[in-house]
Amino acid sequence: MKDNIIKDKSIEFAIRIVNLYKYLLERSEFVLSKQVLRSGTSIGANISEAVRAESDKDFIHKLSISRKECSETLYWIELLHRSEYITAVQYESIKNDCEELLKILTAIILSSKKRRKLKHLIRRDSKICKM
Repeated sequence: MKDNIIKDKSIEFAIRIVNLYKYLLERSEFVLSKQVLRSGTSIGANISEAVRAESDKDFIHKLSISRKECSETLYWIELLHRSEYITAVQYESIKNDCEELLKILTAIILSSKKRRKLKHLIRRDSKICKM
């Protein structure tokens, strides 16, 4: 089975988020920690669903949800930093990982949309040639 870099990176990121959640609980933070846990682990869950997508359209949709969850996670991480629950070093480290996922997801979505459009054009042209 070939490597799935985005899936592997999302699992590693989810583990970081779980560890951040535990750290925040130790600091008696119970609200923001749940938010970042939900959005941060949802990224990989939706990527896993995309791997088993029923169609190209479904694949793009699942990855688009992952991208939205990634953006939401960036928001919660920034809020945790600005409210001084995490240090600047912690913030930069986890933010960089999240932004990397966001860039990869965006690239996959864009290339998948191009591929889908190309398939549509090829099908359309083959129907025209048969006429």
